Amino acid sequence: MLIFDKSVKGRRAVDLPKCDVPVREIPSNDKRQNHAELAELSEMEVVRHYTNLSRKNVGIDNVFYPLGSCTMKYNPRLNEKVAALKGFAQLHPLLPQLRNGDVLSQGALEIIYDTEKFMCDLLGFAGFTMQPLAGAHGELTGIMIISAYHASRNDDKRKVMLIPDSAHGTNPASAALAGLVCKEIPTDSKGDIDLTALEEVLDDTVAGLMLTAPSTQGIFDNNTKKVCDMIHEAGGLVYLDGANLNAIMGQIRPGDLGFDVLHSNLHKTFSTPHGGGGPGAGPVGVCEKLLPFLPDSRVVKKEDGGFTLTYNNPQSIGYIAPFYGNFLVVLRAYSYMLRLGREGVKRVSENAVISANYIRARLKPYYDEAVERFCMHECVFSANRQAEKGVHALDIAKALLDRGFHPPTIYFPLIVPEAMMIEPTETESKQDIDRFCDAMIEIAKLAETNPEKVTATPVTTPVSRLDEAQAARKPDLASLA
Repeated sequence: MLIFDKSVKGRRAVDLPKCDVPVREIPSNDKRQNHAELAELSEMEVVRHYTNLSRKNVGIDNVFYPLGSCTMKYNPRLNEKVAALKGFAQLHPLLPQLRNGDVLSQGALEIIYDTEKFMCDLLGFAGFTMQPLAGAHGELTGIMIISAYHASRNDDKRKVMLIPDSAHGTNPASAALAGLVCKEIPTDSKGDIDLTALEEVLDDTVAGLMLTAPSTQGIFDNNTKKVCDMIHEAGGLVYLDGANLNAIMGQIRPGDLGFDVLHSNLHKTFSTPHGGGGPGAGPVGVCEKLLPFLPDSRVVKKEDGGFTLTYNNPQSIGYIAPFYGNFLVVLRAYSYMLRLGREGVKRVSENAVISANYIRARLKPYYDEAVERFCMHECVFSANRQAEKGVHALDIAKALLDRGFHPPTIYFPLIVPEAMMIEPTETESKQDIDRFCDAMIEIAKLAETNPEKVTATPVTTPVSRLDEAQAARKPDLASLA
């Protein structure tokens, strides 16, 4: 029931103070022309309505959320407390760096500076911009930097971006938005980039290649170093989509492998609650020769130990976000890395990989593996076996809802039929992972013996099975009218 359906004329949840601005002083354009059409309820009714709605939400705080490719992990509350500290949370972006000798925003600038240095050390790059507001925004920033580099060399014919078919779906969109033409590179039978196909398209029009590592099949490409070398020999640059960094951080430094540009999703890997469209941050790291093209402004350390911002760098691609990006997301990442330290960050990726391979081992007798080899942070299965009985990946996802789990990502990657991409992360216990695996095994057995029971799910949720295709084509917006 909508809150408007509960409305009773005359009820109030608040007592507003009398307006102390004379009506005659309110500009005519600012005067309300009509009464606000608000629901009328008591405070208790409002609280109950929204509390009951919140209980219907599914999130990492109340269920296992194995959403592959999105790294939906529990984020320590300590980092939330740090981001809520008054000195940070109430900073205004227009606050001057110094005024009358008072240090006003030096602490915030120092955190941006130190986080950049942490990321450089962890990932092997010469510099970072902390401005991008999301992973796809980071992708666009990185591709703009690559384009600016080629333009600075008057190499204007390099307009082709190579993208493996196992890449994240936003990669071609980001490259196209930056004005490049995308060419898809196929994956071989082992799940790696097809080197023969890559060799055939390498010429002087190639601006670069975007590699998701680990890929959307949950594996790290065995040919990664070779691919970087081939692109460089052809005069291009190599971009790493770092959305899956949770699998490799502390284990390798992508810059050492030959990657020229990388974005990292702080909101996935470095402790910001993820989902619902934000908040996010996708800082971009670059190698030495690409430093001049990083966005304005940049935080630099002065000789006296203080911090300042530099502007108008002549080869910069310019501003790509207001002010300094999502500062409080950067702050959470700073707190996260300080608390874990170098060894702690390394253990995060180790535990994430162990958890995914444990699930892979338990489920492979019941579902078909996309690639039969050890996985990284996520394992990808196909429900092809179940589809022969009329039970598809969507049905398995719905059945998991009845068993108290958020479903994994389904029908992605696109190169895997009936795909189910499962990412447990490092924060789930073995007991909860076992409960999830038991549910997946139960569903697989049910698909064999009683498939109709699976296809009828969910039956315990507030809303039962919907015709999702019809809903997308003909949405009912009557409630919004």
